[in-house]
This record gives sequence, structure tokens and C-alpha cells, in this order.
Amino acid sequence: MSDDAGDSREEQQRELEEIRRSFEEIGIKVGSFEPAQPNGTSARQPALPAPAAAAPPPAMGRPTWVLALVVVACLLFGGGFGYLLHRPAAATIQPTAISIVTRPVPAPQIRVVVPPACLQTAQRGDELIALLTSNVRDRRLDSALKAYTLASQACRKEASP
Repeated sequence: MSDDAGDSREEQQRELEEIRRSFEEIGIKVGSFEPAQPNGTSARQPALPAPAAAAPPPAMGRPTWVLALVVVACLLFGGGFGYLLHRPAAATIQPTAISIVTRPVPAPQIRVVVPPACLQTAQRGDELIALLTSNVRDRRLDSALKAYTLASQACRKEASP
């Protein structure tokens, strides 16, 4: 068991050394960093100087509140100027008298005329539906259907011009 632990530890050491070597080679090629040596000495290349802190961008010359003030002033000036141009002068306004005479329109009289045969058709149809919904499937349904058919034909004859 301790033999397995020793082999695993040696394998980890080899992988670690291999990773360090590859980082050192990449660092030499790129020149962006200097890998540390185990004894504390520096690598073959000299260290690069630290990057300077980013300087703030140069000011535009005018503060932002001045720009905002100019924008607000332009909006107010434009709004006032537009109001004055759109408004007609008081002397040019002429009152006009328009009289509109309207007569009340009489409501149309609706007269519904339904032939009596059509009312009988509606009654026979209601009876037929009642029998069908109550699941009556005998002679009563047959006679109700015949009565509805005759009433419907009479309604069509009376309603047609």
C-alpha cells in the first residue's frame, strides 16, 4: 500500500516538473513573465518593467454641465420660437358666425310581422327538441317530426312574397 502511495507521489512530482518546464519555455518565447527558479535566482531573460497605471483620458476642455446647459437652452429657445410662430396675431382673427339648423329625425317605426304558421313552426321545433333531449325514440318523436315538417313548409309558403 505504501508502495502505491510512493509511485503516485513520484508521478505527481514528474507531472509538476513537466508543467514547470513548459511554463518556463512559454515564458521565454513570449517574454511576458519570468518563471521563478527553485533556488530563487531569476531566469535567463531580465524581468520586464511593470506596466504603467492607465492614465485618465484627457478632458474635453468643457465640463459636462456646460453642455447640458446649452442643450436645455436650445430646447427652451426652440419651443418658445415655435409657439410664437404658430400663434396667429389677435388682429387677424375674425369671428365667424355659423348657424346650423338641424331637424330632429323621427325614429323609424319597426313593425315585425310574423306569419302564424312560422310561430307554429317554432313551437313544433321546441317540442321536437324536447323529445330528442329526453331520449324519447318512439311514435311521439315520429309524429312531432311530421308536424314540424308540415308547419315549416306552411311557414315558407306564407313568408315568401
